[in-house]
Amino acid sequence: MEMPTLTNAANDGSKRPIARNRILSARFTESEYIALETFAWSKSMTLADWTRDALIQEMANKASTNLESHIFTELVGIQMLLMDTLEPLLRGDKLAQEQVKVLFRQVQTTKAAKAQELLARRSQKQEK
Repeated sequence: MEMPTLTNAANDGSKRPIARNRILSARFTESEYIALETFAWSKSMTLADWTRDALIQEMANKASTNLESHIFTELVGIQMLLMDTLEPLLRGDKLAQEQVKVLFRQVQTTKAAKAQELLARRSQKQEK
């Protein structure tokens, strides 16, 4: 998803902000509203400005989160491949080309599930 443009690219060369003419609305309990407003004030912002910034930041973070997840999955795959190949090599055994192909296929099919399993275990430990 493309990030929104936040300034006018007017022909006169000015960099004035684009007019904000769309409104979002959400309902909160009184205690939620007070907590949000207090938090926004602690950042020296109005609740509306803080909410807008938080929503736009969340949208921007989504792309980086997907990339981070992909990188983590690939690292888990590399770790799995190393763990499966180093032990026999350190013992002096040789791996046949077919064995290596099987290991590659196995890592490709299981790395995503293993990465999710590791993340789930990590989040369980953090909750304790």
